Amino acid sequence: MVIFGRLNWGSLVLAAFVGLGLSGQSVQAQGTDAAGAPRGPLVLGAYVQGGFIIAHTPRVAHLVQAHPTGFELNWQRQTTGNAPWHAWYRYPKVGVALTYYDYRNPVLGKSYAATVYLNKAFLRTARHELNLRMGTGLGYFPVRFDQETNHKNLIVSSRLNATLQLRAEYDVAISEHLGLLLGVGLNHYSNGATTKPNLGINIPTVVVGLNYHQQRPFRPLATVPGYVPEDIGQNFLNLSGTLGYKQRNESSRQKYLVNSLTVIAGRRINRKSNLVAGVEGFYDRGLLAEQRDTVRNGEALIDVKKAGVLVGHELLFGRMAVVTHLGVYVYNPYKSNSFYYERIGLKYHVTERLFGSIDLKVHRGAADVIEWRVGMKL
Repeated sequence: MVIFGRLNWGSLVLAAFVGLGLSGQSVQAQGTDAAGAPRGPLVLGAYVQGGFIIAHTPRVAHLVQAHPTGFELNWQRQTTGNAPWHAWYRYPKVGVALTYYDYRNPVLGKSYAATVYLNKAFLRTARHELNLRMGTGLGYFPVRFDQETNHKNLIVSSRLNATLQLRAEYDVAISEHLGLLLGVGLNHYSNGATTKPNLGINIPTVVVGLNYHQQRPFRPLATVPGYVPEDIGQNFLNLSGTLGYKQRNESSRQKYLVNSLTVIAGRRINRKSNLVAGVEGFYDRGLLAEQRDTVRNGEALIDVKKAGVLVGHELLFGRMAVVTHLGVYVYNPYKSNSFYYERIGLKYHVTERLFGSIDLKVHRGAADVIEWRVGMKL
């Protein structure tokens, strides 16, 4: 899978923020949630969109002739300041979207997606908003690659795919509660190399639609406490393990387990950021099967286990964090990939000590494996 040309930010999103602390006190609350906490005002939207498929590799040139069209329905909740991180990010919206595309090509068919996202304002006045939206979710493709019946579809090989969205939006008020939205976006679908072929699909789009604002202009809390997290300047240690699986190639449908163990030391440097460094080990059983298929009788197998060192960053949103790592292999006898790797993921602290994450590990812009991680903070 290659995303946005050569830059692979994975089959994951930069934001699954819907459940991130929307409780608390707010003078603008529109109703209350199940726990009795006030909720921020709603924004409801309906958009149409059209675009084209990027030919990021010559192998997909035969699939980029038509222009996909689609529509989207979305629901957004305005944060109001009842959780500290709302003010740190200038009161973003968190939302859920349902998106449909018709690819105007029987090889690709149609897609249906559900995404969660964060919508951050860079300009906000009584009548105008300029926002940057980032989101992730799941997409469903009824039509997929099949060696016998649809061998030309090198983009989609599984019905379920992850999706990543990036969009710039301009919303201008045309009445007290109604806004006209204009936007340009970039949409990606892939399965993270779980099934092959997995070249992925990248769709730049133009978006036009309407937003209904329950409250406009938006007004945050009258006073926002100057909360400073207690753990700024403190060190921590994370121990974690992952489980993933991958397909070796297009001709074999068998999946192979991939595991890793990671030890990371980190430090919270400010309200929004952790810096981390660590060591980890990997065991990819697909590489072992690959080697057994090619080795000559009696020839010893090369160790497929790998070890690496990494540095990284965690962008914090309450209990949630967007994780980015850059690692270098220090033990890599079986040269199946580049000497370095990248990772992007979403991490969530279930408790102060226990966390989970979904990560995408990549080599030179191509997906290697989706990692399901469980760990403990010490």
